[in-house]
Amino acid sequence: MIQAAFPKLLRSQIAFDIARTIRDGFDKHYRLFRQTSQRARQLFEQGAWSESQRVARERIGFYDQRVQECVHTLEDEYDPAELTDEVWRELKLHYIGMLSDHKQPELAETFFNSVCCNILHRSYFHNEFIFVRPVVSTEYIETEEIAPTYRVYYPGTDGLHYTLKRVITNFQLATKFANLTRDVAQIEGRLRTLFGGIKLEPNHQIHVLSSLFFRNKGAYIVGKGINGNKEYPFVVPILHNKHGELILDTVLFDHEQITILFSFTRAYFLVDMEVPSAYVQFLRTLLPRKPRSEIYTILGLQKQGKTLFYRDYLQHLKHSSDLFDIAPGIRGLVMLVFALPSFPYVFKVIKDFFPSPKETTRALIKEKYLLVKHHDRVGRMADTLEYSNVAFPRHRFSEELIAELKHFAPSLLEEEGDQLIIKHLYIERRMVPLNMWLTNADQDHDDLQIEHGVLEYGNAIKELVAANIFPGDMLYKNFGVTRHQRVVFYDYDEIEYITDCNFRVIPEARTEEEEMASEPWYPIGKYDVFPEQFGRFLLGNAKIRKYFMKHHSDLLTQAWWQARKQRILDGYVEDVFPYPQHIRFCNQHTTPPAAIQPPFMETLENE
Repeated sequence: MIQAAFPKLLRSQIAFDIARTIRDGFDKHYRLFRQTSQRARQLFEQGAWSESQRVARERIGFYDQRVQECVHTLEDEYDPAELTDEVWRELKLHYIGMLSDHKQPELAETFFNSVCCNILHRSYFHNEFIFVRPVVSTEYIETEEIAPTYRVYYPGTDGLHYTLKRVITNFQLATKFANLTRDVAQIEGRLRTLFGGIKLEPNHQIHVLSSLFFRNKGAYIVGKGINGNKEYPFVVPILHNKHGELILDTVLFDHEQITILFSFTRAYFLVDMEVPSAYVQFLRTLLPRKPRSEIYTILGLQKQGKTLFYRDYLQHLKHSSDLFDIAPGIRGLVMLVFALPSFPYVFKVIKDFFPSPKETTRALIKEKYLLVKHHDRVGRMADTLEYSNVAFPRHRFSEELIAELKHFAPSLLEEEGDQLIIKHLYIERRMVPLNMWLTNADQDHDDLQIEHGVLEYGNAIKELVAANIFPGDMLYKNFGVTRHQRVVFYDYDEIEYITDCNFRVIPEARTEEEEMASEPWYPIGKYDVFPEQFGRFLLGNAKIRKYFMKHHSDLLTQAWWQARKQRILDGYVEDVFPYPQHIRFCNQHTTPPAAIQPPFMETLENE
């Protein structure tokens, strides 16, 4: 189509062939991506949790594998002399034409960028050669499969109970439910409480996404109730009980609880989507404050998330004037962290050298961050965006920050005219460091905040342990507090698998000299951990110690850690729920009224 419109412009067969190779490379990637999501359903039905985790980890690497395959093909088949600037310009136009009826055009554009940026010098990273701006619209893309993006139900016609039962059974899960009628009745009861004070309009409906969302040991039904011009999101988790039968565990309709379910601190969902942009558009009606970049990321399309994040960042930079500066908090030994005050993220650069007692390398630190990217973060580790060769306007950097970069990371810094190029960095959601949060609460004599911070800190560690992660450096400065007041770990250079650690009790001294020695008299291996020592570094503040001993004294015992390690070695996959325990149907008798009648029901009008 485009070639007919521009016969004189598009005359390079090489450009056409390269465009087709890149498009075919993307189509292969997305076909495998969907097959993995379909496999997740089978593994959920079988209760094959370890295999499910393995599949989820492997899927994260699919994108880079397909990009490198495509790059190698192009490098093998074409001589660099053939790839003139004119060919690269035509290449993009041919590619646009190939996406006119595509179901994932925005993802295909990003794949094109990834391939080209592996071949081209960064001086070509502008819209003439790559998709700095999107070209193909994702509006109104129609699905070709029998199942639409979402299903519509009319409870006014069929009754709420029957409608909810249809919602569940339409997914046609191969595993039987323990008592579907009972569970549906419990959901109906919660929703009737919600809608009890709301006048139902003639056109009230329920919309439910056609694919289940799989993660860890759960499958999630995601939908919304529509009543007139107001929309009410809900999520129903499906779990296995101890007999291997399915149960509906609860229904989430609190805005904050649903936001946390889709948090940047959790593993990516596995969802079978023919038209991913339609899923993102639907989810944005549930989570209008969450940027599209985070929604794509949580759906496992993290490269598209990176693309959209960077576009949002460029727009923010264009419309702001504040300076990048060193981030507040205790400065780390491994990372130099800076931030733009008006932007809710921090930028982390690995230093060129590390003072004692740190014994690590840049390569090892990258491995740790990659481990976290591929691991189940269970809501307690921040996801990171990794970038290379990022250009910053030099005049937006404080002189102190430039001096710090030149001193601590000169190998990663390059000046090019009025730009600073940072060759490698991580970008993370900004949080309040827990040490600062606790200090402020102590200064304000706010014991409730201190107790909440300590309780969350211990819960974060216990949930990380459940996911086979030992934080390594457990100091409060390595944890942050999110806007939902959840404590999240974000310093990864010392993390290890729990199963690699050797949890020990400090042996009793044999002599008075050994007892009084300034250095341990007993041998300590690389992976040895002595939990009884944690209190020496963590519990200097009397109030913190009081609440820590109240809620988490077990963290100071070798027996607790060793028992958790043994469970993992025995093959047990722990349950880590991304919602409060008290709202689960199995704990219905303890559900407080506030959980059943939440004041959260903010409509799109109010947001």
